[in-house]
Amino acid sequence: MMFYGHGMGAGGWILMLLTVALLATLVVVVIVRPLTGHDTTLPAPRDPAADAERVLADRLARGDIDTTEYEQRLHALRAARR
Repeated sequence: MMFYGHGMGAGGWILMLLTVALLATLVVVVIVRPLTGHDTTLPAPRDPAADAERVLADRLARGDIDTTEYEQRLHALRAARR
């Protein structure tokens, strides 16, 4: 059998390096990533009404509004939600 040169040449080395990089990426994605608890799910959508109530409660806690105004606005928020 006759060989042309020694070794596999530049094309072979490039193909081998790409294959090793692909396999390493697959190992990380398929095996390591799930074991580390990396969560790829999207967060649950936020409830705008709950955010508004939280802002209102924060304003009451800071003293920006009194309890009467808090209760009126809270009632208005909950009535608008229905």
